[in-house]
Amino acid sequence: MRNPKWHRDEIILALDLYFSSDRGSIDDKNKKIIQLSKVLNELPIFPDKPDKERFRNANGVTLKLSNFLAFDPTYKGKGMSGGSKLDEEVFKEFEDQKDKLHAIANEIKKIAEDPALRSKLYTIEDDEQTKTDSVSEGQILYKLHKVRERDGKITLRKKEQVWGKTGKLACEACVFEFEPYYGTIGKGFIECHHRTPLFNFKVSTKTGLDDLALVCSNCHRMLHRRIDTITVEDLRMMIKYDRI
Repeated sequence: MRNPKWHRDEIILALDLYFSSDRGSIDDKNKKIIQLSKVLNELPIFPDKPDKERFRNANGVTLKLSNFLAFDPTYKGKGMSGGSKLDEEVFKEFEDQKDKLHAIANEIKKIAEDPALRSKLYTIEDDEQTKTDSVSEGQILYKLHKVRERDGKITLRKKEQVWGKTGKLACEACVFEFEPYYGTIGKGFIECHHRTPLFNFKVSTKTGLDDLALVCSNCHRMLHRRIDTITVEDLRMMIKYDRI
């Protein structure tokens, strides 16, 4: 069986190496390419690898970096023609944002190096963003975002903080409250959304109460549909003006 197509996260890592000033030659003997192959095999994306020997091996990584040559306006040669639409999309997205690309790639690598964190990310179910490669920063940081949102201890503390200040648990975007609408079954229920943009997510940073916003399930879903661009405040304004 053939191995799965390259995921956005993997392309981000390959492109970061491609743009590296000390990348070296694009061949399967390059130590940096060999090391990237090892990292790719540790990513919490594909638990099943049909052809483990060939999965993201050094030769495959070499071919991927060679594909970028065809999109690179600074390259004087022709480059390979086997690049995918996603390869070109990610290349054009980050060719003028190399610092952002490097920061995202570094966080992805840190997750790949942490067995416990990799296991947690495997427990996060796929949704429309992860299935379609629609999140700019990739599936791994998006799933880390969801892991942080589901930390029971910090979310409980956030609810206690808001209840203590306001005496209610209202959505910060649309002001919906579960208990008045659903009765006792809705008591104490509301979801937490992590405010930090994905491109600023750091594996080493602990989540604080100010990093979280209380939102209803519908608003939370809407925030995740445009997680790269829409904040809680943006959504609140959208709701406000759509109702006028």
